[in-house]
Amino acid sequence: MVFVLPRYQLYPPNHPPPCTTHSENQCDPHTSPLCLASHVSLQTTPSSADSLEDRAWLGEGCSQTQLAAAHGSGAAETSDDDDRPAWDSKVQYVLAQVGFSVGLGNVWRFPYLCHQNGGGAFMLLYVFLLLIVGVPLFFMELAAGQSIRQGSIGVWKHISPNLAGIGYSSCIVCFYVALYYNVIIAWSLFYMGNSFQYPLPWERCPTDVATNDTVKECASSSPTSYFWFRKALDITNSIQESGEFNPVMTGCLLAAWAIVALAMIKGIKSSAKVMYFSSVFPYVVLFIFLIRGLMLDGAMEGIKYMFYPKLEIWGNLQVWRQAATQVFFALGLGYGSVIAYSSYNPVHNNCHRDALMVSCINFMTSVLATLVVFVVLGFRAKTIALGCVAKNLGLLNLMISSEPNQHALGTGWPWINSTDQSVVSVAEYRQWYAQHSSDLGPTITDCSLEEEMNKGVEGTGLAFIAFTEVMALFPASPFWSTLFFLMLLNLGLSTMFGTMQGILTPLMDNFKLLARYRTVCLLGFILGLLFTQRSGNYFVAMFDDYSATLPLVIVVVFETTSVAWVYGTDRFLDDIEVMLKWRPPVVYKYLWKYVCLLAMVGLLAASLLRMVFKGPTYTAWNQTAASEMTLEYPGWALAMIIMLIILASSPVPIGYLHAKLRQRGSLDSHGEQGGGQEMHRELYTKCNSTELLDSRQQTPGEEEGAYPRTAFLPIGSEQYRLLPQQQEEEEEEEDTGV
Repeated sequence: MVFVLPRYQLYPPNHPPPCTTHSENQCDPHTSPLCLASHVSLQTTPSSADSLEDRAWLGEGCSQTQLAAAHGSGAAETSDDDDRPAWDSKVQYVLAQVGFSVGLGNVWRFPYLCHQNGGGAFMLLYVFLLLIVGVPLFFMELAAGQSIRQGSIGVWKHISPNLAGIGYSSCIVCFYVALYYNVIIAWSLFYMGNSFQYPLPWERCPTDVATNDTVKECASSSPTSYFWFRKALDITNSIQESGEFNPVMTGCLLAAWAIVALAMIKGIKSSAKVMYFSSVFPYVVLFIFLIRGLMLDGAMEGIKYMFYPKLEIWGNLQVWRQAATQVFFALGLGYGSVIAYSSYNPVHNNCHRDALMVSCINFMTSVLATLVVFVVLGFRAKTIALGCVAKNLGLLNLMISSEPNQHALGTGWPWINSTDQSVVSVAEYRQWYAQHSSDLGPTITDCSLEEEMNKGVEGTGLAFIAFTEVMALFPASPFWSTLFFLMLLNLGLSTMFGTMQGILTPLMDNFKLLARYRTVCLLGFILGLLFTQRSGNYFVAMFDDYSATLPLVIVVVFETTSVAWVYGTDRFLDDIEVMLKWRPPVVYKYLWKYVCLLAMVGLLAASLLRMVFKGPTYTAWNQTAASEMTLEYPGWALAMIIMLIILASSPVPIGYLHAKLRQRGSLDSHGEQGGGQEMHRELYTKCNSTELLDSRQQTPGEEEGAYPRTAFLPIGSEQYRLLPQQQEEEEEEEDTGV
């Protein structure tokens, strides 16, 4: 018999096959979907039909290798799942998922979005999208990984061989992210190393030895900006000026990859041990900073600004896009890391509860980080406003004292000859300024606290400029600086461990020779040297904004499509019911099929339109002007962006075409070798452990009625028994209505 690609057939509801009579737990095939779904029909002849109705509950749920081995050898071999690594405890798994999903974006991206988009109103919008899009998609990835017990490549090959390219795209995107994410970890190492000195090197501007004056670039900006752009990055004026390699950052990048490699020595067994510290420590630091921040002057102003709702932002489609994007990236969807981590779980783990718990922890972490950021920014804004008042206080006193008879403010200025800024509050000064602003010149400003708060800072600017500026004002500033950058280091590492698992797990499941962590880390370091050039920060922004973002959205669109419309939501819920011993609410069916899919397609369309009409741009630092400016990418950089996006997205269509060509080749081969032969079909039905145990204890002299060991086919965690010939004929008659 020539074995070709099998076709799985689901019996129609009006002709269901009878459940096995050997099972202790009888079920009604007309009312129980699991009973109906537990019969698999394997045909060794092709069929032109490949519709959803023609595939059984398992779909292409068993790899071709498993099926070929079962038929070719005649023996049902056990799968590799028994040898698969597993978490030592549920705590390890939860910490790993939380550590991966809670990353630097929770600290410097989510607070910025709240800051720019209406504070409390944005949070409400975020929660809404989290519940109807984020949690269902997160649950889908958890369930897929736990059920199939494979990495991203194996999972989507299981769902449909035509969509195996989704897993390869996930691996490529994970590698993109690993390349630049470890650079951010290297920056954190650099700043943490510079925190062990007093005063901190970014507290004041350095002096030019040649002129004995303050360095002009620093005087025109700020000490923290100067240290970041000139001392840390030594950045060029644009991406077109590559500059030489930064030796200090190259060393920090090597150290970062060495830490990751050490944590990956024994896979999840070693990285899970590190997670106990790297996932918990950031929460300790955030609470410490929150308590310390609440004691600062201006903290309450920051919190009020954060929670003041501006509901009008709900009518802005751009805000919806940003909220959906943040939900998408906050949970780590599409990377394959969620799937990889859940594949090491026991089959009957409650992944639904895990999805709700991790999503809730992720959101609460974002709120906690936002509180800390707004408290600190409130203190920073209050400090800047008080400095403005003190400056204007001196200017006004100078103006009045120089021309007391001519100056109109002589009798209106209540703080004549006062140089103590503590006697003047920002509110009192602004009230006086509102009454006399028409009599003042352009040198006197209103010292608006709200204006300072409105100067939103995100990403590296928040961590390496705004926060460092605030920590320089704290007593014992080196302690607070070390604590902060150690927190960033651990946040980055816990996410990096998950990203590496998104690469290594699918490679280990499919290409064991390639799944060497040392090889991946060495390759990552070599390619990461691109980011240690003087222009490296611009390439980090390029990868973060375009090269990794758009392919991830494409991956999740295809993931949702494959589960909702190719594999089928009913069958997917059947799989989950087998694992959980209860069926998830039917609302997930409609969320996956319509809401989540439409939301992701809308996000993809919005991202593409924004990229096309607005054009890719980046923020550059101009050394002469000592300020940032927005520039357009040159032609070669645009070509690089497009190439990276195509490289990450192309495995999906290539995998589809490859699978179709293989299927056509198999069909042609079968037609030549056995075109006129009668169709051969083997029917399997789900069996219980008693039947399997009886088969394993069978002796050669046992009667014919017993089921031989070769009659069992393992698929996932279940065993299926080959129906006897007589029962197979009865099934055929019932199926055809004869």
